[in-house]
Amino acid sequence: MYHFSDMSPGLAPPAMAPVPPAPLGRLLVIDDDPCARAQILDPLAEQRCATVATTARDAPRHLQSDQFSLVILDARHVAAGGFDILRQVRARSNVPVILITQTARDEIDRVLAFELGADDLLPEPFSPRELLARIRAILRRQEFGRRLTGPSPRGGYRFQGWELRHTLRTLTDPSGAEVVLTKKEYALLTAFLDAPGRALSRLHLMRATRTHEDIFDRSIDVQVLRLRRKLSAHPAGGALIKTERGYGYRFDTIVESLF
Repeated sequence: MYHFSDMSPGLAPPAMAPVPPAPLGRLLVIDDDPCARAQILDPLAEQRCATVATTARDAPRHLQSDQFSLVILDARHVAAGGFDILRQVRARSNVPVILITQTARDEIDRVLAFELGADDLLPEPFSPRELLARIRAILRRQEFGRRLTGPSPRGGYRFQGWELRHTLRTLTDPSGAEVVLTKKEYALLTAFLDAPGRALSRLHLMRATRTHEDIFDRSIDVQVLRLRRKLSAHPAGGALIKTERGYGYRFDTIVESLF
């Protein structure tokens, strides 16, 4: 360990190695206004970032055929409306989205944007440095989350005598009887078992089950209700799924991974 009092005059402490910025990957910029689009693309080009520029009309085609690390959606200049395009993006991909908005947008619009799947909102006016910083922050969080969670365990899960096995895609209750799950119920239960004890938003569960992502769509609640009924058929499953009022649901038990 270095102590400044022990060092000779004029001797500087060892320099820390700079942390390299997160790579930006390949970005999709959606903007119907060529001038506004250029204001976004130019600073990205200076960072030697691979970008694809498109209009709102052609965005679905790019999302269907290409892979992107992040989408920048300029809601100020899309004729179809930012929320409609955001829905289309979310219907095709879980890619992070930065939504550029007007300063005058009220709280309801901001909340709705997040509920529909925006990862960040960037109000005008904004600087290129701020845009780049927000892009890096989102990609950094995404990479950290990927390292933290990793892939789902190969074998499955065990909880309170129940077993969910990935290889056979089967759920058995504590007595050993098989419980038949639909494809969406299986995906929903897997999402819960991936994050036991953690409150999961309705939007998170919609993405996990590929349910239509509309904040006013209650189909995810129906899926949770059906899964609850199947778990409640056994005394050990009656209170596993807790409701987080105004937010979503939580799987309330200890879960063991099977390998």
